[in-house]
Amino acid sequence: MAKKKSIFECQSCGLTSPKWLGKCTECGSWDSFIELSEDQQTVLKEIAQAVSSPSTAIPITDIVEETITRFSTQDTELDLVLGGGLVPGSLVLIGGSPGVGKSTLLLKIAANIASKKDSHTLYVTGEESASQIKIRANRLNANEKNLYLLPEIELEKVLSEARRRSYKTIVIDSIQTLYSQKVTSAPGSVSQVREITFELMRYAKENDVSIFIIGHITKEGSIAGPRVLEHMVDVVLYFEGDASNEVRMLRGIKNRFGATNEVGIFEMSHQGLMSAKDLGSKFFSRGTSQPGSALTVIMEGSRPLIIEVQALVSESSGSHAKRSTTGFDSNRLTMLLALLEKKLELPLNTYDVFINITGGIKITETSADLAIIAAILSSFRNRTISKETVFLGEISLVGDVREVFSTDIRLKEASLQNFTKAITPSKPTENYGLKCFKIDEVVKIIDWM
Repeated sequence: MAKKKSIFECQSCGLTSPKWLGKCTECGSWDSFIELSEDQQTVLKEIAQAVSSPSTAIPITDIVEETITRFSTQDTELDLVLGGGLVPGSLVLIGGSPGVGKSTLLLKIAANIASKKDSHTLYVTGEESASQIKIRANRLNANEKNLYLLPEIELEKVLSEARRRSYKTIVIDSIQTLYSQKVTSAPGSVSQVREITFELMRYAKENDVSIFIIGHITKEGSIAGPRVLEHMVDVVLYFEGDASNEVRMLRGIKNRFGATNEVGIFEMSHQGLMSAKDLGSKFFSRGTSQPGSALTVIMEGSRPLIIEVQALVSESSGSHAKRSTTGFDSNRLTMLLALLEKKLELPLNTYDVFINITGGIKITETSADLAIIAAILSSFRNRTISKETVFLGEISLVGDVREVFSTDIRLKEASLQNFTKAITPSKPTENYGLKCFKIDEVVKIIDWM
């Protein structure tokens, strides 16, 4: 009799190994490996064969381009992130921290789609009862005749109901609560999540049904389960934002049908998570000027946003000065502080420096460098900066202020928000009604403090 071949799998990331490991070499988790049964090994092989089935190569000139059709979710922000609407047969994964609004948004989207003629929508809930969903639907005004609720956690029963009626869209809330009879492990395990995602993907493609999947996230901020989960789906969206903040952002991480540079901005209200309106004034205030505050314009996808940068500089009481940031790269802050010490001869090594980006925004571009330095100098010298001025510019290691992309779009947005001055490394090609002042070296910003 042939000896049974053992396979061990990490329950944190899905890594497989022929022997048990105390620590996962992929994700670093301890005591996360379990031995897979013969049934689980069979399912694992079937998924691997289906995902990587052999095919014959053909010349690219012989390939007929397929036209991608879309239909609107009746939510402008979600349509924007999806690339113009929902593609039939697509599998969309939405992740986010608890309480950020995943279930609230998708229940409203399900009702929007169900409001159309002959657009049956199925909402599968494994975490809440039908009565709880009904209470939320009453609050969201999401009661539609074509919206069906199914409190179920067994995948086979979910697919049976899906085949019984021609649903256009299905919402799974959440992927970690479902289980398949083909796999003996507990719901939420790597094996279960992988098998369920594969079956949902196959059903979506074969029946041209769009499926939304809600996924929990880990403490590191990534969707729980194996990385193959994100590889198998067509679209991956992440909710960003604090549950205590009314503004939430939905960012595209992967999209097989469009670009991933768009961001949807939502606002939590008594009617649920709604597309945010009047975005121009959501992330800054026009109140009294205070030392340590400066304004800049960043790009979130294709749209400009004016945000407020806050800095606090105070004498350090310890032997080592503190550096703390919220919404800004701490390493870049260290570089900017070192540059100020070098070029302006400021003794910032004896001062604690704290940076905060208002509105829960996380800056990933360098266009806010000039505003960060302006806020630091404002706090250090205890001098206010006019609320009518925006700062645009990237700071290099040699102290140059360099131009950022989409400068004209940013200045146009500043003009629409009634700003009167802009500090930039170069004069714009068009007149947007702003007085633009050129700063090409970081040492020249001292004239504005």
